[in-house]
Formats: sequence, structure tokens, C-alpha cells
Amino acid sequence: MTVARLPSLALILLLLSGAFVPAPASETIHRPTVSSTDIDHFWEAYDEALSTDDPARQTQILQRRYIDRGTPGLKALMAVKGYTAQSYVDAIRAYPRYWTSVRPHTLRARSAIAELEPELRKFQTLYPRLRPAAIYIAIGALKSSGTTQNDKVLIGAELATGDDSVDTSDMPPKMRDWLATYFRSRPFETMTLLTMHEFVHTQQRGPGSNLLGQALYEGVADFVAERVTGRKPRLPYVEYGPANETAIKAAFVQQMEGENTDDWLYNDTDNAFQVRDLGYYVGYAICDAYYRKAADKKGAITRMIELDFTDRQAIKAFVDTSAYFSPAHTGN
Repeated sequence: MTVARLPSLALILLLLSGAFVPAPASETIHRPTVSSTDIDHFWEAYDEALSTDDPARQTQILQRRYIDRGTPGLKALMAVKGYTAQSYVDAIRAYPRYWTSVRPHTLRARSAIAELEPELRKFQTLYPRLRPAAIYIAIGALKSSGTTQNDKVLIGAELATGDDSVDTSDMPPKMRDWLATYFRSRPFETMTLLTMHEFVHTQQRGPGSNLLGQALYEGVADFVAERVTGRKPRLPYVEYGPANETAIKAAFVQQMEGENTDDWLYNDTDNAFQVRDLGYYVGYAICDAYYRKAADKKGAITRMIELDFTDRQAIKAFVDTSAYFSPAHTGN
């Protein structure tokens, strides 16, 4: 299998500036693109939209100046998250202080792009079968800091570039509390980690069919991204998980064969532990236990990435090998 070649920094900058340098035919398909042009287009549309108070006119402006000019990544982000021009207008009108404060943060996205090349090279070293994927950094409507569609990594800069200086005061209490916690983690400082997490997803076979499979799907992405970057997310589940592992395991085992992920993934704090996304921690911890036991570390990474998360027998075999749920397992 041909090993994916990763772009030089010069090529990344050329792609971002809109310049195009043709590559030899044998190399072209192996070079991922990195684009943040949607950010500039959004703020151009935003400025024009604020010149009128007419919501219908604002929707037309967002459609014409942002969406119609969008990259394939913006189109994919909108499809995955269900965004429309109206979604953007509603968010802009509802949270004016938020958008004013987050704007300069989103413009920092370009400075993070240069960090991606060495991390992708590390990823390729860990996983030589790495397939190319395009990375798009765009402005979403507050539903996701990162997601994927097929071979596209989709970063929502209105969330992923923030920190605790972003003003969330005009948001409803539940949303404000969630974003305050998220921005306290200073996501911009770990934006490369987020991007690598999502890049892992582009290499996987797709989401799981039950709670255990889906927790592993996310846990593998967290674990491999940490191997690449040397970092962990600065989110509550990372600290809470190891400190409360026995209780978390006991509760997870009761639900892991079911398809309901509400208490464990993509959730609010209204669960028994009052902590979001503990399924990420469980999946990560299983991977960590598996990796520690593996004699062939590179082979362990390959098996994680190439797991079929819908194959319950394969998932069970992986978990059994990890011995994570064994009474003898002592944790990290």
C-alpha cells in the first residue's frame, strides 16, 4: 500500500493563500489540503449582515456571502450538523456579545495550521497505513468544535479557537454553563489535539452500534491523538474518570451492550455522575489497558484504528484482551 505523503509547510501556506502549484501526478492524491478561508468569508458576511436589521435580508446575505462561497468542508459541516443560513442568522441575532468577543479568536486559526504538519508525520509513523484527509476550519453555528465527514476533518472555529475570555453572558443558562466549562479548558491551546482526534475518525470504519462500540470509537480517537501529540483534552472527564473508575465501570457495564448512549456520550451533566462524556474516558481507558498489555505497540495502534465498531464479537475480543473489566485490573 502506498504511504500517504504529508504536505510541506510551504505547500500548506500556498493552499491557504489560494495559490496552486501542480504536483506530480503520483503525489497529488496523497497531499491533504488545509483550509481556513471559510473564516474570512464568514466575517465578511457577518459585517454585511449587521448593516441591516431585516432577518430575511440577513439570511440572504449569509447564504450569498458565506455559504455559496463555501469550501467543500463548509458544505460538509453544514450537512453533518444540519446548519442552514437561518441557523447562522438566529445565532448571530441571539448572541451578539458572543460573536463580537469570539471574532479575534477565530482569526488565530491560521497560526495553529503550521503545527499540523509535524503531528501528521508522527501519526504516519505510528500508523503507516494513514490515508489522506482534508482539514477544513470553518465557522459553525455553535453545535460542534470538531466532526468529520468521510475523508474530511471539520473544525468549528467559533468553538475550537476560544478561551475563557469569550463572552457567553447573552446565552441561556444551560448553554452558558456548558460553554463556560469548555472555554475554561482553553481549547485553542489544544486545537491540534482536537484535529488529530478527528483525523483518527477519518481512518476508522465508522461509529459503533452500541454503547461499548461507540465509547471505543471515541476512546480510540482520544488515545491515538494523545500518542501523536503527547496531550490529553482539558475536559472534566479526563480527571474525573481515573478518580472514580470503580463506580464508573460498575455503571457502564450495566448499560454497555445497549444502544442508548445518553448517559455517557454527547450528553449534558444530567447523569448519575454529573459529568459529560464519561464514555470517552471508558473507551480511552480500555485502549490504554490494551496498549499496556501489547508486546507490539505499533500493531496495537493499528488494531485499534481498524476495529469494526459495529462487530460486537470483535469489540468483545478487544475488550477481553485488554482485561479492563477484570477484577484484577488496577487502572492507570
